[in-house]
Amino acid sequence: MSSIRKVLSGIVVLALAVPLLMPDVVSAAEKKVKSEVVMKVGNKVHLFHSGTADVKKEICLNDVITVYRESGGAKNPKTTEVGKVKVLSYAGEHYFEAEVVKGEVKPGDIAKKDTASCLIQPLK
Repeated sequence: MSSIRKVLSGIVVLALAVPLLMPDVVSAAEKKVKSEVVMKVGNKVHLFHSGTADVKKEICLNDVITVYRESGGAKNPKTTEVGKVKVLSYAGEHYFEAEVVKGEVKPGDIAKKDTASCLIQPLK
């Protein structure tokens, strides 16, 4: 009987401690949001791609490509248009250099043109 009481008292203590820890999680999320890199109109970005001939054929210099942000997680995915970028030049085998021409983009957003997709990354 005493072991059941110990288990129950442990559960009660844990249940009371969880709400006390929640503000730390919320403040950590707020700090992350404040430190996120946001690239606005006029900022240059890198577009990471696979380097295959298909992508290089599909995306050309001076193309203006729509940028999307995916949210909602795996159970409820949602894709939202957040801006547009203009392809300026090639930057190595797996990158294009582009400029934000509309909206605000973040690292991890996806620039899509037909069947080709590129990952937005800050200019290094």
